[in-house]
Amino acid sequence: MPKAKSKIQISNKRASFDYEFLEQYDAGIVLVGTEIKSIRAGKASLQDAYCYFSGGELYVRGMNIAPYFWASWGGHDPLRDRKLLLTKRELRHLAQQVKSKGLTIVAVRAYVAENGYAKLHIALAKGKKEYDKRASIREKDIRRELERS
Repeated sequence: MPKAKSKIQISNKRASFDYEFLEQYDAGIVLVGTEIKSIRAGKASLQDAYCYFSGGELYVRGMNIAPYFWASWGGHDPLRDRKLLLTKRELRHLAQQVKSKGLTIVAVRAYVAENGYAKLHIALAKGKKEYDKRASIREKDIRRELERS
């Protein structure tokens, strides 16, 4: 019997407003202790999360996973840096792209996959200028008006 599709989706809504996504990837997250239970409870935030390379490996910084309420001992640090799991080819490609001017890797969405593993949807992104942000707001308003009528 297949598992039910997970409803846990923690998103970074600000990322799509501040950045233009060029490429997107799904990466596994290395978790410890009760972090997966907190994610399944929806107690995580990607508000200021971004990714960086250290020693040829990709890490996410700023991802806040709240301590699990029912844990008695061995709790985790909510703001620790967490390693991301991608293929070597993807890591090499992202490392080359990030070295170029103006590109970064941002965390877009965290979710629990059908197999029960926590995943992080990341994007290679370029920062938007102020006029790009105004254009995004204008397009969103136009789309909203068309849906109303």
